[in-house]
Amino acid sequence: MNTFKTIPLVMLFTCILQLAVNAQTKIQVLSAVEKDKTIEGAKLIFQKNGEASIEAITNSKGEINVASVFNGVNDESVTVIIKKEGYSTLVTKGPFNGMTYALSPKMKNLDGIRFVLSWGKNPLDLDSHISYPGNHLYFNARSGSLGFLDVDDTNSYGPETITLAKKKANQKYIYAVHNFSDRQRTNNTNLSNISGCKVYVYIGSTLIKTYEVPKNKTGNTWVVCSIDENGVFNTINEFHDSKSSDIVGSLLKSYDTNRSYQNSNVISQAQITRAKQLNRQGENAYHAGNLELSIRKYQQAIEIDPYYGQAYSNLGLSFKKTNRVAEAIWANRKAIDLANGEHKNITKASSYYNIAKIYEQKEQWQDAKTYYQKAKNLRQHSAYDKGIARMNAKLAL
Repeated sequence: MNTFKTIPLVMLFTCILQLAVNAQTKIQVLSAVEKDKTIEGAKLIFQKNGEASIEAITNSKGEINVASVFNGVNDESVTVIIKKEGYSTLVTKGPFNGMTYALSPKMKNLDGIRFVLSWGKNPLDLDSHISYPGNHLYFNARSGSLGFLDVDDTNSYGPETITLAKKKANQKYIYAVHNFSDRQRTNNTNLSNISGCKVYVYIGSTLIKTYEVPKNKTGNTWVVCSIDENGVFNTINEFHDSKSSDIVGSLLKSYDTNRSYQNSNVISQAQITRAKQLNRQGENAYHAGNLELSIRKYQQAIEIDPYYGQAYSNLGLSFKKTNRVAEAIWANRKAIDLANGEHKNITKASSYYNIAKIYEQKEQWQDAKTYYQKAKNLRQHSAYDKGIARMNAKLAL
């Protein structure tokens, strides 16, 4: 006797279709530094201008079904904010079909940096690479001097994570993404056009930068950015063909040494005006004691105009006030890099002094002395002399 129930064909098709829809609209949240560790209880907040926010909480598998929350799975104008105690907040935009997102545990080292790579279903295998003097970290060389490939993923989505426990001073770092799946194919656009890959950069407890892969580029290697000798991030966004990981390493080494690049981003007057408006809103929030709002406004200003030095300087002050000191150092370094005009030496000296004070508070005496001296080299001030004297006394103990 047949004990199996007969399922009508239409019903069977409906069940299969529903399973396919659920699979496509599922979001999963994982740890950025532990392979396949799911995060239960993460809060996802979906936001769209002019509409009420919608919230969802991940289940025991670290998942939510987006379709059951809202119908904007393909809407690139929707922003999702993902929060969990002990992790840096992740902010990113749609579409969300089948995506996996990784949360970065908060880092404590003042000069620590984390790169988290995420992408879509295809290509199956994208690889993170970072090169710096004497080191090339990737899946076949997972540890180096103060650097680690925490997670390697070969089956779509990611995350693939590299953590620098401490970025060394006076050294240049180059980060890239290699389409390993299509490594033998030249003039291929899969990395650019179908991967949907994004690189999230964390310092301290904060997502400080998101790089989205540019469209309509040929090549299986995306050289994303550099971190220069002074700790300043510079966008590169160049594409090349590399048939092996060793070739990627040689390519990045050329950037490490003598390769130069030119940032071609053009900022319109309308963007400059809008960035200044947001910066003023941030200053108003800062003086009103709403530090978190000031940080968001300064970050928005920088997103529109990445060359806006004053916004970086203001952001550094707000970060320091909220005890996010690693982030404050990063913002001050960028303010120094962008300083210009007749008062640029005063601006730079003040930022060097702010960095020195943070290192001193963390009892990193040599680092503090270095930055007090940098400030003094640009401007004579008794505070700089006193700082150097204090550090000499500490170092003599």
